[in-house]
Amino acid sequence: MSSLLERLQELVGSREDRDDYEPLRNGEGEGEESVETEVGRENRKLMRFSWVDYGIFMLLGISMLWSWNMFLAAGPYFQRRFQTNKSILQSFQSSELAVSTVANLGTISVLTKLQAKANYPRRINTALFIYVVTFTFLAISTRIFLNISAGGYFGFILVTIWASSMATGFFQNGIFAYMSGLGREEYMQANMTGQAIAGVLPCIVQIVSVLAVPERRPQADDVPQESSKSAFAYFMTATGVSVLTLIAFFILMARHRTNGSRKRPMAVVDPGESIPQLVEREEIPLMLLFRKLFWLASAVFLTFALSMFFPVYTQQILSVRPVDSSLRIFQPSAFIPLALLFWNSGDLIGRLACSLPRLSLGAYPRLLFLLAIARVVFIPMYQLCNIGGRGAVVSSDTFYLLVQILFGFSNGFIGSQCMMVFVDYVDTHEREAAGAFMSTVLVFGLAAGSFASFLVSTAV
Repeated sequence: MSSLLERLQELVGSREDRDDYEPLRNGEGEGEESVETEVGRENRKLMRFSWVDYGIFMLLGISMLWSWNMFLAAGPYFQRRFQTNKSILQSFQSSELAVSTVANLGTISVLTKLQAKANYPRRINTALFIYVVTFTFLAISTRIFLNISAGGYFGFILVTIWASSMATGFFQNGIFAYMSGLGREEYMQANMTGQAIAGVLPCIVQIVSVLAVPERRPQADDVPQESSKSAFAYFMTATGVSVLTLIAFFILMARHRTNGSRKRPMAVVDPGESIPQLVEREEIPLMLLFRKLFWLASAVFLTFALSMFFPVYTQQILSVRPVDSSLRIFQPSAFIPLALLFWNSGDLIGRLACSLPRLSLGAYPRLLFLLAIARVVFIPMYQLCNIGGRGAVVSSDTFYLLVQILFGFSNGFIGSQCMMVFVDYVDTHEREAAGAFMSTVLVFGLAAGSFASFLVSTAV
């Protein structure tokens, strides 16, 4: 694999061949002679790596994307609740994606404009509080509102998705800016890894909850079954994760009390003082950040836009084994979250692979951009699988699950590479703004992919 990466790197040019896109290791700006300030050097020297912080940032990543993956993995339960309305049953997945991305995109776009007076820790706390309230209401709905119509419950689900997606916008904007202010890419990698874990754990919880319920033999035109008791435990697990994360973040803030305070993004130290001093935050033009981060931002946009196609296919593709005679794991109620588990496992492996120095592509942003474009090949691969139970061109569950894990790996690897190294391409005082900018680009990619997924949902 190393030799393949070296050949690709030769095609796009080495670092020395790209003077117009060079990492700013010492605070150098484009077209100007700039040297990192003494305060900047002292700040970077102060910020030492901590495994406690690493673990908390990983937990923050888990909590940030738990809600999105939770709604995907809960697809079988929602299918049961919507089974009386075929129109909702067919389009609820795309509707969820659209509502989620619109709410997320709108929130993060507004917050990005408000960088001068941003209180990033408060945004993270706000997101976690909304998560706790939203997931608790979801859990209650599985025990109390069982006789509500499919349309009424669908409206309730869209409201909860809107609320949780707004919270995710607060979370993404706050956490990427907060981590960028610390200036340690290890913490960014921890957070990205946590996001991948957030995809794996809900799928495992969903599969266990399905297999733990006594089997009901499928009837004609039946849909995947899931008990309300299991769904209650499933959603309450999400509430517990959010509460735990809120406590952990309070601990993190206690360890870095001055970090991210209002109008002052980073703590810096004067060697003659024992208490860190704060520097004033200036508003960074987004176009300046776009010019400096063009290839990385473009790669992030394309990576996550293409990844938004997999949820629609995953909800539609079934096992090639006969439903009435296959093991329960191959029946839709378990096979759908199993496929999600494979995708998210690949995503997790890809993000963990970014910690290996030999696989680092941070110095080759153009190569990351080309790899992001190449991911389009996975879309026609899904078309070869058993979509809607109509038969597969490649009649193999192994092939389908392999596509899932490779597609997930490419998402985790490329996305994490870009999000880990962008701080090297901006000045020290631009890090927080760059973190918020990259999170905005990521959400724009998710939004573009979710709307494009409507075309896929009608086609499949």
